[in-house]
Amino acid sequence: MPPSPASLRQAILQTIAYADIFDYPLTAAEIHRYLIRVPAALDTVVDALSNGLLAPDEMARRGEYFTLPGREGLVETREQRARLSARLWPLAVRYGRAIAGLPFVRMVALTGALAVDNSRTDDDLDYLIVTESGRLWTCRAWVILLVHLVARSGVVICPNYFLSENALALDDRSLFTARELAQMVPLSGLSVYHHMRQVNAWADALLPNAHGPPRPDVPATRPRAPLRPLAETLLRTPPGDWLERWEMSRKITKFTRLHPHTNETHFSPDRCQGHFDGYRAKTLAAFDERVKLVGTRGDS
Repeated sequence: MPPSPASLRQAILQTIAYADIFDYPLTAAEIHRYLIRVPAALDTVVDALSNGLLAPDEMARRGEYFTLPGREGLVETREQRARLSARLWPLAVRYGRAIAGLPFVRMVALTGALAVDNSRTDDDLDYLIVTESGRLWTCRAWVILLVHLVARSGVVICPNYFLSENALALDDRSLFTARELAQMVPLSGLSVYHHMRQVNAWADALLPNAHGPPRPDVPATRPRAPLRPLAETLLRTPPGDWLERWEMSRKITKFTRLHPHTNETHFSPDRCQGHFDGYRAKTLAAFDERVKLVGTRGDS
């Protein structure tokens, strides 16, 4: 059954408002994929964007992009960031697949602004990494070693979220986390990616049209790592077990001392979430403000 005009209008406005937080105009296809809470066919969304369902004081259009009124200048911002992102993508894929070849890595996904071609000049390359269970902190140590090596070339890699294979179900069920799931781009470990989406099916209620990876033009590949099986075998030994416990203990002690605990940080045998800046809370607060604004416009 197609959505009612009122619910579709509200969902479109909220979807555009969420993207506005990131200075990011949306195409019709992007509005459809990230449409909030309302399942709808692409044709239905395209028709709603052109048939007068939304008044000019509610939504603006420039070329293929849709924004909040008065924000049409963001189209140039998006185009500039898209050009920068195009230069960063080869690096992001190269280093993401290098991470995928390290011991105990089971999935690598690109996250953050670059995943949606919205990078600024000072943005890092952000990754979510899934590891073999019981080896998260050893795996993280290998990844951080690569981070330091890559930094010598002036590239900043930010692997700020590690999960083990038995901790893929996420506790936070907010729109922010649903969007992060829906827009992350798997570079390796496609089967793990699909399993992660499956065990977080709650996100389908928030983003019912966001199925599968968002970038079919960036295929997830198997890592070329002929020495990885040997390294993993050597590390699955009593000394390797000791190394995992030692690395976990020292890093959790350090992170806990340097950063106060928040609901956006978590350090345990199965999870290393180092989101220290409270970005999720800030984003959701900004979204609430914009929802009030577009609701006021709609009621005026």
